[in-house]
Amino acid sequence: MSATSTSCWGRRDERPLEAIAGLTQTMSNLVAPDTSAPSPAPPGSVTPTPTPTTYTAVSAGGRHTCALRSTGTIDCWGDNTYNQVGDAPSGTFTAVRAGTWHTCAITSAGAIDCWGWNLDGQAADQTGSFSAVSAGYIHSCGLRSSGAVECWGNNVSGQSGNPTGSFTAINAGEYHNCGLLSSGAISCWGLGDSSNSRTAPPSGSFSAVSAGGQHSCALNSVGSISCWGQNTHSQTSDAPSSGTFRAISAGQNHSCALSSVGAISCWGSNTDSQTTVRAGTYTAVSAGNAHTCGIKTDGTISCWGRNTEGQAPATRSP
Repeated sequence: MSATSTSCWGRRDERPLEAIAGLTQTMSNLVAPDTSAPSPAPPGSVTPTPTPTTYTAVSAGGRHTCALRSTGTIDCWGDNTYNQVGDAPSGTFTAVRAGTWHTCAITSAGAIDCWGWNLDGQAADQTGSFSAVSAGYIHSCGLRSSGAVECWGNNVSGQSGNPTGSFTAINAGEYHNCGLLSSGAISCWGLGDSSNSRTAPPSGSFSAVSAGGQHSCALNSVGSISCWGQNTHSQTSDAPSSGTFRAISAGQNHSCALSSVGAISCWGSNTDSQTTVRAGTYTAVSAGNAHTCGIKTDGTISCWGRNTEGQAPATRSP
């Protein structure tokens, strides 16, 4: 094997080895720039303001209230005797309705989740695709995407029977229900007798309907109010005879409506000031057992009436 030789070239550093070692140590202490830090905004750019969370729906029940936030999450407060508040599920929803002692909501997938008092199966979850849900006293009803109505729970008065026809809206009362047919006519079923005729709606074309304790109210196609059924507290006869309204809600013994300019009118029993409306401009209204709640234009909720369980706060933010 032949011997090999090595050649090197370049400038030779004449400094002592200690100086070179010090330079190496100095270089090792240098900190690299932080590439994870956000870059400054370009001159003249505007940082977007986060959209505030608001309430988009509210439902006043027996002694509790539930609402839907703009994020799709549920917020409930008030009486929790049957976990109708505390068992509110997580996740995102498109609708929520508070009954007397239970609550139901529609998930973002279209199924129905219910919680609270379930003695007669009124808080049983429902599979399938629904577009609306309503919780009554001891029963519940839902509107399937096909337009068919399906009810469940106690059926002592026929309130959980499923009517025929194609519906666009459904509302469960105490022992009766009313729905809006695709033709605009109203169909009611359940407990009804000659003393109050709560299941005998007027004829005509309507845009909304609501079933209460033993009475019902509806809006016709031009925004006028019609009420029928029990009138022991003037919950039907004292309905406004003039004005244009865009929402209607029948409670236990009182009713409320939202006008086209955002004003709320309530009538009927006022034993707990449930018809004494708080000042403000509103986008929604819901009448419960003895309290009422509305959503203001700023997305907060204002309630009035019986507040023994904290169900009717003057102001609630999401």
